[in-house]
Amino acid sequence: MRLKGKVAVITGGNSGIGLATAKEFVANGAKVAIFGRSQKTLQQAADALGGDVMAIQGDVRKLADLDRLFVESNKRFGQIDVLVANAGIAKFAPVETLSEALFDELSGILFKGAFFTVQRALPYLRDGASVVLIGASDADKQGRMMTSIYTAAKSAVRALARSLSVELLPRRIRVNVVSPGMTDTPIITREGGMPGMTPEEIAALITKTIPLKRRGRPEEVAKAVLFMASDDSSYCLGAELMVEGGLSQLVNPV
Repeated sequence: MRLKGKVAVITGGNSGIGLATAKEFVANGAKVAIFGRSQKTLQQAADALGGDVMAIQGDVRKLADLDRLFVESNKRFGQIDVLVANAGIAKFAPVETLSEALFDELSGILFKGAFFTVQRALPYLRDGASVVLIGASDADKQGRMMTSIYTAAKSAVRALARSLSVELLPRRIRVNVVSPGMTDTPIITREGGMPGMTPEEIAALITKTIPLKRRGRPEEVAKAVLFMASDDSSYCLGAELMVEGGLSQLVNPV
């Protein structure tokens, strides 16, 4: 029970990696608040999780929603020991046709959302708390077609972990990043994908580039998040843990 008695807040906790992380946290003794945009999937997630869980509906791009998240979680559970900024989307377009609306949506959820999730949580975070940002394995390492804003926003998240770690040192709050590669989550089929390709075709194409020749499971990423959230990672600060089957680390032999 690596989080026994701890309080955790997870944005995007109603599906995919966020939900798998919530399950892992509950199994390890945490009290968990999950936050997401869909009231329906939030309630389904809360019902499935059992344990000491609360679900709060809102959008990470809206500061009033974030403030409400932390006020309500604090009223029920008290100070936060673990904060996971996981909310995300995956949409792609060529630079020539990428719209301002898509730019704002991607940067708003992936970058603005991550930053203000941490900022608005600060009054409620316990000194010595752990903050885990969810990055993307090759965002700041490789260029890919039609991913300019997605990778830029995820690269910004990676940089945030370093800068926030310095600023929060006086409170001993550790900020680290877990960066998944292609993972089997609803985001693969739910989001806009790439023009001219179905989500299934995109997933199959990326899978071929992964040295392990398979996509990750949300539970595998959740275990990495648990490590960064717990005292097991007490000497990790501003670090990045890759969970991506070697995608960004190895030259694919085939």
